[in-house]
Amino acid sequence: MKFLGPVGCLAFALYAGIVFAQESGSGPFYTTGVPSRDGIGKVYMGREISHVMGHLGASWLERPKREQEERTDLFISGLPVKEDSVVADIGAGTGYFTFPIAQRVPLGEVYAVDIQPEMLGFMATRIAQDNILNVQTVLGSKDNPNLPAAAIDLAFIVDAYHEFAFPREMGQSLVESLKPGGNLVLVEYRAEDPRVPIKRLHKMSEAQVKKEMTAIGLEWVRTDDYLPQQHVLIFQKPKESP
Repeated sequence: MKFLGPVGCLAFALYAGIVFAQESGSGPFYTTGVPSRDGIGKVYMGREISHVMGHLGASWLERPKREQEERTDLFISGLPVKEDSVVADIGAGTGYFTFPIAQRVPLGEVYAVDIQPEMLGFMATRIAQDNILNVQTVLGSKDNPNLPAAAIDLAFIVDAYHEFAFPREMGQSLVESLKPGGNLVLVEYRAEDPRVPIKRLHKMSEAQVKKEMTAIGLEWVRTDDYLPQQHVLIFQKPKESP
């Protein structure tokens, strides 16, 4: 970049912003520009969307210290499901949460949704090896989890929502997939806490999450802070009128 000179740098930056805006599918809900270091340059409701962790980061998701650092065991045991619940793990990755939750719903089903075929491959291998009957992998898209309408009792998203390239469209599709009265649970690193050792764009504040979920018609139920680094935010799809 230093060989371009000041005018050339500015022209390149403007060109990059324009190209990115065209490729990112900016619409009425988004603005686009030159990406920051950890973002994609696309802004939704005042928040720049972060880069996606690819399948090459699978080992980080499965790191031995994750349970100790994040107390994932508390989340797994505390997720409000019943033995026959139909659950969707959105951004399931390697299935770190999918498989323990599947054990909690032996009479139900877990849809493990991811947009990366490689992640679905990791889970398919385990499903076959362990003969797991109540987990179904689903290849989602950037703007749709590809779930059946009004079929899900509870969907949850762990440390992934902030990476969604089309959060508005994905959120609206998720609402359609929930049964009336169904829940959406988001787990995000607390942006309000500077002690949480996560990059800024990979954290979200409670206020920001509430604002974005309200925009798609969900009602806030409560926020739990029993995890050491993350909010657990529970929202509900309105029940049908009698």
